Amino acid sequence: MATSNYSEIDSLLHQKAYLDNGRLVDWNGKMDEVFSTISTTAEYKPTLLGTVPHMDEPTALNVLESAVNAYDKGKGEWPTMRVKDRLDCMISFVEEMKTKREEVVKLLMWEIGKTLPDSEKEFDRTVEYVYDTIEDYKQLDRDSSKFQKVGGINAHIRRGPLGVVLCLGPYNYPLNETFALLIPALIMGNTAVFKPAKHGVLLLSPLLEAFQKSFPAGVINVIYGRGREVAAPIMKTGKIDVLALIGNSKSAIALQDQHPYKNRLRLILGLEAKNPAIILPSADLDLAIEECINGTLSYNGQRCTALKIVYVHDDVKDEFNKRFSKRVDELKFGNPWEDGVKLTPLPEPGKPAYIQELIKDAQDKGANILNAKGGQVSSNYIYPAVLFPVDESMRVYQEEQFGPVIPVKSFNDTQLLLDEIATSNYGQQVSLFGNNVDTLGPLIDVLVNLVCRVNLNSSCQRGPDVLPFTGRKDSAVGTLSVHDALRSFSLRTFVASKDNAKNNEIVRELLKSNTSNFVNTDYLL
Repeated sequence: MATSNYSEIDSLLHQKAYLDNGRLVDWNGKMDEVFSTISTTAEYKPTLLGTVPHMDEPTALNVLESAVNAYDKGKGEWPTMRVKDRLDCMISFVEEMKTKREEVVKLLMWEIGKTLPDSEKEFDRTVEYVYDTIEDYKQLDRDSSKFQKVGGINAHIRRGPLGVVLCLGPYNYPLNETFALLIPALIMGNTAVFKPAKHGVLLLSPLLEAFQKSFPAGVINVIYGRGREVAAPIMKTGKIDVLALIGNSKSAIALQDQHPYKNRLRLILGLEAKNPAIILPSADLDLAIEECINGTLSYNGQRCTALKIVYVHDDVKDEFNKRFSKRVDELKFGNPWEDGVKLTPLPEPGKPAYIQELIKDAQDKGANILNAKGGQVSSNYIYPAVLFPVDESMRVYQEEQFGPVIPVKSFNDTQLLLDEIATSNYGQQVSLFGNNVDTLGPLIDVLVNLVCRVNLNSSCQRGPDVLPFTGRKDSAVGTLSVHDALRSFSLRTFVASKDNAKNNEIVRELLKSNTSNFVNTDYLL
């Protein structure tokens, strides 16, 4: 696929190979067509981008064995490798990855409808994430390059890998959030089987060769196909030690249920959320409206960190609703590469109809569409609808919409509002808008116990990637960030010896002999 012009598809990308045990293996079976909802014809028609393998259970299980053998119950080359050598592999990969920027950015736009600036940002942010992870791992290694003496015991404590990881990334950030799982998993010495999401699958194709060239055989393996046909059988074997998934809780539960040894399975999950915005009477409405526009409609609201419900105080609801609805209608819809575009085609063909169902359900139960363009439908889009008043009986209140519809609910009692947020199934983040510290202080004290990040006068977001990213209840298991992910994909393990002359001499000889990659006080600067 040529990349000289982002608005044109010059050739189809047929991804005919999968990565297994260090080899790009040709797939001779069924292929799945990959379509974009972006149309290149006057009369609407989805655009064919290429094809990917529709892999079957036996092939997926063979690929799993490659990861299992590469880990070799902790005896493999990768889990026992020196820190420096693993980092050299990772540096080689990211340097190769950088040469594929233009191809990946173009596929991000065409496959999932992400704007050009956001597609470029996702790629660049992912590269930065890899480098930051490398540096954080060096610091972790420096901190571990010592002995501790406690109660007559000398202990050399490091972090060790967990085993074989099944990595399943999301379609909305198919590069960044996938690599936020995959990179720390690999760098800590685990081996992995990775399956891209249904949407955003082709954009990994330019990176397959980089994976193959940079890592030892079996360390990273890439499969394609339907989750129930390849991921579920892999879980049934019981050979997966870590399920790393960003998606929804139903999928995560279904895969966990396949595993025969659930007590052995480590879960690292980024799941759904219903992040609220709270507009207090003291809020700067100019600021709150702009932040809520970004929070609700950046990438059409298709983010787990998106603002998916807006609570506005009775004292300011009329002004907020009027001005916010006007700003929504001013947003430009178009193709991802067009200047000034904020709203782009939805990658899931059935999403406009689903959003339409939510709107109709809310209207039937008393909500109104406040903005003039709200709910206007085309073949690949539905214009954002601002719905008010919303209540608990409506589907748009109960469900994570993951698309362009904005429920607004008024309140006048902050204690009742806190109770409402506390009863939610989700607890990722909240955006809190206000300037009165006497009101903000007590609210913050409770909200930090209901969610994992309180954004003061700003929209919810994941970054910067060095900050913790997690959630309560059905929103997450484990913590992801540059620092925390390295710990999520490893556990503390150590060598202990009684503090006596004979043992101390053996340890000194071990350190001088350089025969152990674990018992080693060398470190990288």
